[in-house]
Amino acid sequence: MDYDVIIIGSGVGGSVTARKLSEAGARVLVLERGDFVPREPENWDVDTVFFQKKYKARDTWLDKNGNPFDPGAYYNVGGSTKFYGAALFRLRERDFDELAHHGGTSPAWPMRYADMEPYYCQAESMFRVHGDDRTDKTAPQRSAPYPFGPVPSEPIVAKLAENLRRQGISASPMPSGVNTGAAGSCILCKTCDGFPCKIGQKNDAETCALEPALATGRVTLQTRTLARRLILSPNGKKIEAVEVEHEGLTKRYSAPLFVVSCNAVNSAALLLRSADTAAPRGAANSSDVVGRHYMVHNQTALMGLSLGVNSTKFQKTLAINDWYFGDKDFAFPMGHMQMLGKLQGGMLTANVPHLPKAVGNEMARHGMDWIALSEDLPDPNNRVTLDGRSIKLAVTLNNMEGHLQLVKRMKRALKRAGYPIVVTKSLVAHATAHQSGTVRMGSDPASSAIDQYCRTWDHQNLFVIDASFFPSSAAVNPALTIVAQAIRASEHILATNLKAS
Repeated sequence: MDYDVIIIGSGVGGSVTARKLSEAGARVLVLERGDFVPREPENWDVDTVFFQKKYKARDTWLDKNGNPFDPGAYYNVGGSTKFYGAALFRLRERDFDELAHHGGTSPAWPMRYADMEPYYCQAESMFRVHGDDRTDKTAPQRSAPYPFGPVPSEPIVAKLAENLRRQGISASPMPSGVNTGAAGSCILCKTCDGFPCKIGQKNDAETCALEPALATGRVTLQTRTLARRLILSPNGKKIEAVEVEHEGLTKRYSAPLFVVSCNAVNSAALLLRSADTAAPRGAANSSDVVGRHYMVHNQTALMGLSLGVNSTKFQKTLAINDWYFGDKDFAFPMGHMQMLGKLQGGMLTANVPHLPKAVGNEMARHGMDWIALSEDLPDPNNRVTLDGRSIKLAVTLNNMEGHLQLVKRMKRALKRAGYPIVVTKSLVAHATAHQSGTVRMGSDPASSAIDQYCRTWDHQNLFVIDASFFPSSAAVNPALTIVAQAIRASEHILATNLKAS
């Protein structure tokens, strides 16, 4: 079959692009290295998901010292959104501007929040987001309300929110992509954050984007297909084909247009593997920025412990942005707080190997769980490179003072709210969740790999549409911004490359 577009990767960027292009009439081939996540009882089993790691890829990367580690990657239809907590935040308006931090400066994006705002609305509609940001002190301007009202907090979480408000802290509803209430049949269980949904009521890339794309009849999905490299034209100006491994064979697929959506690390690795005489540094890499500026957020989990049992099932309903841009005692951005899905005992012991199971179970019964997210800055030396056939990920932490200040404030707030013991765990070691920045967008081809519509400067028929494009990481989850930009980039593709389709 002749295709107008080949999309490599079925995560949120690839699937949304496939939907928007196919709904406009384009014929699309989606290549996915993994397979479908089956809906089965094991989806909600702690031992299967966290100990056996049934759904995670058996992949090994190298750290900056050359030591192997498990990146905890997911290679499947729908990408990592099959396992995300469905937190769908807009970036703040100031996140698109140059912003001074304690540890350096976060660069401006090549577009402003106003350019993205209509696409955020479309993204929230596509992913059926529930929310209400009227009490969020940093909420950006919006031209339309959330499609659905907020997911209600259970009594114990509602009481915590009230105790925080008495301290002057605005705990606002989490913007959530779950089909509760009028949206569907979500049961608001305790196995959402970190688990696949066995009843299909978490709004992920597969259910919200790829399934509608396939329904057009103009999309072909080929799974278990690993893209090895892009084949460039002799002069290096175009991508002519993608070379893949499928069913033990090496194959090539061609189309007029290519979209890479493999995630920040693997998209960079694919471009680097595509080096040839016309592009000795790799595809789209005349600027030498591909693989550089890797960001992943500075992250710390907090568990507030009280004498009372926390019987909450669906816990991920509150967020705090009061300290996002600083306060009177610390004038620099600190970041964002959001509740985690209810931690269970087995989940704790899976991630803290020396913690006795009985202790982990009791902590989980009495715990209230949060995560602190702060912006890490784009350092060109934090980068993806290749070591033979292996991916090497070199990361040195930066901008940690603001993050430590955020954790300090949240610990104090939880103690004052009735949780006298607060346990913290840093999540920065070998972190890959919220990865971004390795194929950064910009206005200058000398310092960026793609333009504001995700088109590569070097090859006019190649786009990179996933979190790779982020010039800065901001301090909220990247998923909704990827959706919005995928819609925006697709609109641009339809108006340029595919205008005759």
